[in-house]
Amino acid sequence: MAEQALRALETETLGDRAYRALHEAIVTGELHEGQKVTERGLAERLSMSPTPVRAAIQRLEQEGLLRRTGPRTVLVAKIGDTALREIAEVEVALRGMAARFAARHATPAQIDTLEAILDQADDVLVVLRERRRQGRDISRHVDAMLDLMERFNEVVEDCADNPLLISILSRARVFSREERRRLVRERITRGSDYGEDRYATHHRLVEALRAGDSERAEAAVIEDVRGGLSTLLAESPPLG
Repeated sequence: MAEQALRALETETLGDRAYRALHEAIVTGELHEGQKVTERGLAERLSMSPTPVRAAIQRLEQEGLLRRTGPRTVLVAKIGDTALREIAEVEVALRGMAARFAARHATPAQIDTLEAILDQADDVLVVLRERRRQGRDISRHVDAMLDLMERFNEVVEDCADNPLLISILSRARVFSREERRRLVRERITRGSDYGEDRYATHHRLVEALRAGDSERAEAAVIEDVRGGLSTLLAESPPLG
């Protein structure tokens, strides 16, 4: 019985991984509109068995990202700008809700950790801006900043203390963490100040968490995430 449960958990985990990989490939245009996909082909692409891929295909069909035109024929569906932005709105709302819960449940130790991360990020940002002004390489400092921001977001999700919400959020992101990181890194490295104009929202979030103010916490995250996604979507390759 325990062995069966372990296999089920493994299948679920692989299914989630297959879903995220295929979702990202569709949203970014790597798998283009009208392209035929097969369980076997996708399984080979992802180096896994057909079973988790089949589950991922079914989920993507339900979401309208894939469409079945025959018993064995599945095509990548057309995703218009409006639909993509609606997906982004779902992510914005879920991340705002996570911040709301975080304001209710965050412990003083967790909030101290968030403040410590921002202190480190402040130091990195000062160096990054100075090196950019001098025309020097900033790639290492960009990576350090992205590492800190990912850690910050992880702690906020831990503060929410709601595994179901975080599980739903992990499946509702427009871009995977890896894809978002790549896009942001490219923007900053080529000279953009992406994110720096919204950096203050992280400090406002911590202040709201410290005060236990759910509304302020939610508003800070929504402002930050909505602005970031709008910019990335505007520069993403056209779909289809």
